[in-house]
Amino acid sequence: MRSIPAPGIRFLRSFPRDSWYRGLILLLTFLCYTSYHLSRKPISIVKSELHYNCSSRGVNPRNDSNSTTWCDWKPFDQENYKELFGALDNAFLVAYAIGMYISGMFGERLPLRYYLSGGMVLSGLFTALFGLGYYWQIHHLWYFLIIQVCNGLVQTTGWPSVVTCVGNWFGKGKRGLIMGIWNSHTSVGNILGSLIAGIWVSQAWGLSFIVPGIIIAFVGVLCFLFLVEYPEDVECSPPLHHSSSEEKGLEADSSIGDGSLNVSNHSRENIIDAVESTKATAEEREAISFLDALRIPGVVEFSFCLLFAKLVSYTFLYWLPLYIVNVAHLSAKEAGDMSTLFDVGGIIGGILAGLVSDYTGGRATTCCVMLILAAPMLFLYNYIGQNGFATSVVMLIICGGLVNGPYALITTAVSADLGTHESLQGNAKALSTVTAIIDGTGSVGAALGPLLAGLISASGWDNVFYMLISADVLACLLLSRVVYKEIRGWCGCYTRKRGFKEF
Repeated sequence: MRSIPAPGIRFLRSFPRDSWYRGLILLLTFLCYTSYHLSRKPISIVKSELHYNCSSRGVNPRNDSNSTTWCDWKPFDQENYKELFGALDNAFLVAYAIGMYISGMFGERLPLRYYLSGGMVLSGLFTALFGLGYYWQIHHLWYFLIIQVCNGLVQTTGWPSVVTCVGNWFGKGKRGLIMGIWNSHTSVGNILGSLIAGIWVSQAWGLSFIVPGIIIAFVGVLCFLFLVEYPEDVECSPPLHHSSSEEKGLEADSSIGDGSLNVSNHSRENIIDAVESTKATAEEREAISFLDALRIPGVVEFSFCLLFAKLVSYTFLYWLPLYIVNVAHLSAKEAGDMSTLFDVGGIIGGILAGLVSDYTGGRATTCCVMLILAAPMLFLYNYIGQNGFATSVVMLIICGGLVNGPYALITTAVSADLGTHESLQGNAKALSTVTAIIDGTGSVGAALGPLLAGLISASGWDNVFYMLISADVLACLLLSRVVYKEIRGWCGCYTRKRGFKEF
C-alpha cells in the first residue's frame, strides 16, 4: 500500500506554477540589488581609516611625516580631506545620475538578463579595483576618481532592470506592500556592506572593497543563469496592471486606487481576452521616448520629490559613519556597526510606507506625511541622538524609517504604477524608462547631498542637518499637487458611495 505524499510535498504542490516563478524573480532581483548596495557601502566605512587621528596610535615610526597624519593614506592626509572625500562621492554619484537617464532606454532595448548580469560583473570589477589600490600602493587621487566614475556608470544597469522585472511579473494589487518588503534589499545591502567592510577596515581596507566586488560579480552570474524577464517567456500568465472598465466608472476621479481587482463575470471574459492578446503581442512591444515618459501624469512631481528625498538618504549613506566617529568618538568599526541601525529603520519604513499606501490608495500622501515627520526627528537626532546608547539606537531607527520610507516607495511602487499607467494603453515597456527618469533625477540629489555635506561640515554638523531638514520640506512641497488630487479623489469616492446608499 502506497502512502499519501508527505505533508511538505502537499504544501509545495498547493502553490501554482506561476507563484513559484514569481517567488524566484522576487528572490533573485532582491539578491541582485542587495549586492549593488553592498558594493557601494564600503567607501563610507573606509573614510575614517583613510584619514585617521594618528596621534592616538602611538609614536610615529617614520620621522619624515607629520605626527598626526603619518598613518593616513595619501592623498587623504591633507587638511582638505573632507573635500577630497566629497569628490570621491560625487565622482560616483554624478556619473550614476547622468548614466541613469541613458540606462533606462538601453534597458528597454536590450535583453535585461544580459544587461543586468553584465553590469553586475563590471561593478564587481571596478569595486575590486578600488580596493586593489591598497595593495598596489596607489596614492594618486585621479586613480580613485576614475574608478568611481566607471563604477557609477555601470551600476546604473541595476535599478531600472530589477524594477522592470518585478513590474513585469506583479500587477497593481498589493504592489506597495510587496515592493515595500522587496525594497528592503537597499537597507540589507547597506547593512551587509557595513559589516563586511568593517571586518577588514582597520587591518587591510583593500579587502573591504575586494570582497564585496567578488560577491556582486558572483550574484551577476546567478542572474545570467536564472533571470526570466517576462512571464510569457515561461508560459506564465502576465499580471493585470489596471482594474476593469466597470471599476473605473466608480473610481474615475481617484488618482490612485487601492489596486484590488473586483470584476464581474462579464468583465472576466474581457480580462481573459486581454491576457491572450498580451501573450500574442509580447514580441511587438515598442519602447516609448524620453519625452513621452515625462508626459505621464505624476512623473515630473515624483522625480523632483525624489531628488530631495534621495539627497537626505545618500547624505546619511556616505557621511553617517564619519559623523558618529566625530561626534560620539567611536572607532571606525563601531561607527560602521552603529550606522546599520539607520538601515534597519529603513527596512521598517519601506514596508510601512508600502502597506499604508496600499490600504489608503495614496502614494503621494503617504510620502508627504513621512517627510513632514522626518524633519523634526532629524533635528532631535542631531541634538540628543548621542546622549547615550539607547537614545542613539532609537533615534537612528526612527530617522531611518522616516527618511527611507518615502524614498523606497517612490523608487518601487510609484515607479511601477507610473510605468504601467493607463495612459500607456498596456505598453509596459515604458517601465524601464520611467524608472530611470525618476531614479536618475533622484540621483542628482544623491550627488548633491554628500557634496554639500562635505562642504558644509567644515562649519559644523549642525548646518548639515539644517540642510537635510530643508531638503525634506522641499520634497514634501513638490508633492502638494498630487496630494491634493488624491484627497479630492477620496472625497469624490466617498460622496458617490453615500449617493448610492441614499438612492
